[in-house]
Amino acid sequence: MSDAPKRVLVVDDEASITEFVGYALKKEGYQVDTSANGEDALALARKGSYDLFVLDIMLPGMDGYELCRRIRSITAAPVLFLSARDTELDKVVGLEIGGDDYLAKPFGVRELIARVHALLRRGSGGDFPSASRAITASGITLDEDAHTASGEKGSLDLTPREFELLASLMKQAGKVVSREDLLRDAWGWEYLTETKTVDTHIKRLRDKIEKAGYDPSLVETVRGYGYRFRQ
Repeated sequence: MSDAPKRVLVVDDEASITEFVGYALKKEGYQVDTSANGEDALALARKGSYDLFVLDIMLPGMDGYELCRRIRSITAAPVLFLSARDTELDKVVGLEIGGDDYLAKPFGVRELIARVHALLRRGSGGDFPSASRAITASGITLDEDAHTASGEKGSLDLTPREFELLASLMKQAGKVVSREDLLRDAWGWEYLTETKTVDTHIKRLRDKIEKAGYDPSLVETVRGYGYRFRQ
């Protein structure tokens, strides 16, 4: 693995937040850039290669949701939303448009750092890439340490959440996995009762499976229950 520091872009129109988050992340060894609005942040995202985005939702002009959508067309790097609004609907919307985690304001530095570490571990395959943990089914090999999904036809460019969803399904290939279990496995958020976000991410996962040259029907819908990965 590269020893270069991970790059993080923090986007918030409150200077106190960008200063607080930026200082906390720099102390952990991250390289941090900041922006106060979505337009400037998008320009930075297009120019630089970031490992993580920390986005406020209520930005002037382009809000955090729209910024996330546009970032998703550029990179699969994880997105952590920040918001003063702490409702289940806000969390669901953030997840459905491509976010990976959601942190409500006010938050403590320890919680922030824990979330950032977790997202970057998932995005890079962990801190200890020892023996490979690979799962193979229907021509696709998923390596949990390298955090890659590939096969003879090509590689899948997955976000951390899409990777976790595919891992959960492939580990139980041939079995039906409920939406609730997928939500828990991919997000660790058992308290979210709205499971439609899983459907949204499964659709994106199928699109990427097809784009890589595989059959999108490898992920089957089992009506009224969940999904199954065909063996």
